[in-house]
Amino acid sequence: MRKIILLITCMFGISVFSQIKVLKNESLVEIGKDNSVGLYKKENKFTINYQDLNTSNLNTIRSFSFQNVDGDVSGLYKLIMDGFISVPDENVILELPNDIIELHYEKNYGQPTMQFIQYINKNRKYVGKSQFLNRKQIEKIFGKANGKSAMYEKPGNNGAKPVSNQASTAVPASGNKKSKK
Repeated sequence: MRKIILLITCMFGISVFSQIKVLKNESLVEIGKDNSVGLYKKENKFTINYQDLNTSNLNTIRSFSFQNVDGDVSGLYKLIMDGFISVPDENVILELPNDIIELHYEKNYGQPTMQFIQYINKNRKYVGKSQFLNRKQIEKIFGKANGKSAMYEKPGNNGAKPVSNQASTAVPASGNKKSKK
């Protein structure tokens, strides 16, 4: 009888300390997507995913994220769209909590286009590049075409407040030459 109780206790103890946990499934909400570039929202954190054209493996998907503090998503959209109106001579540099992002503008077939260049973990050795995007593609990605841009200011699922030290800040480019493909 003691052996049976010991065996049951051991079996119960093993099942209690298993290695697999079931986590809460938190979903991303798609704001907009065009080809291989998309903008997603999770609570008050926004993420831009893109296919990295700077790697030999075309299946490499990269992303960068930021909090929507003081309307940063709308500010980024406006900054990008202003670049289409008046194409900057140099890349526009943005510092995020984990990465440095450059907005690279170039005219392709006479039409202004923009490309995200990401310095991963703020290291200039690790660079990701998105495809070139035109004005209509940016409007689609930022949800202006489908009306999802209203989700920028909506609070997240659990009412979490944004952390103010994670805001993105624009830094003027100093001496960066435009790179040609």
